[in-house]
Amino acid sequence: MEEFVLKQLEESEALLTGHFLLSSGRHSNRYCQCAKLLQYPARAEKVVAEIVKKLQGVEIDCVVGPAMGGVIVSYELGRQLGKRAIFTERENNVMTLRRGFEVKKGEKILISEDVITTGKSSIETIQVLEQYGAEVVGVACVVNRSTQPFPYPIYDAIQLHIESWESSECPLCQQGIPFIKPGSRKIES
Repeated sequence: MEEFVLKQLEESEALLTGHFLLSSGRHSNRYCQCAKLLQYPARAEKVVAEIVKKLQGVEIDCVVGPAMGGVIVSYELGRQLGKRAIFTERENNVMTLRRGFEVKKGEKILISEDVITTGKSSIETIQVLEQYGAEVVGVACVVNRSTQPFPYPIYDAIQLHIESWESSECPLCQQGIPFIKPGSRKIES
């Protein structure tokens, strides 16, 4: 049902065109601002339901989303799955589990994201949770724009093939077009 998800992204004006500095440090000519989709609870419910369909048979105890992008997705996945939903966040630029949230040894965790490109936030979250002995069973996301193999199963609502480049290879930089940085992670440009 990727056509349905694409339509939801387009109608909510979540797919942007321009020159973007991604949280991964890469550059792109398109950006998916899932917050524009997720601001509409009815749309979020329907799009996340597409992920839930792909999770049939996956044993999950808790859903964990890295802040910021994974927080709403985590909540909605948890709601639809009937599971606890929490989030990690950066403290001094290091991903941490705060606010009294806990995971137990052996607990089966599903990571949730809005968009995955390199999976950096997910990997940082996984590392935190594995320190507590949790078992990560996969990563769920609204938009999967990754092109590299990922060490965990990915359960997405849609896969989009959007080009990205290292800053030194970015054709938009070479044309002198300034970039904007829409994501929440603080990175060096």
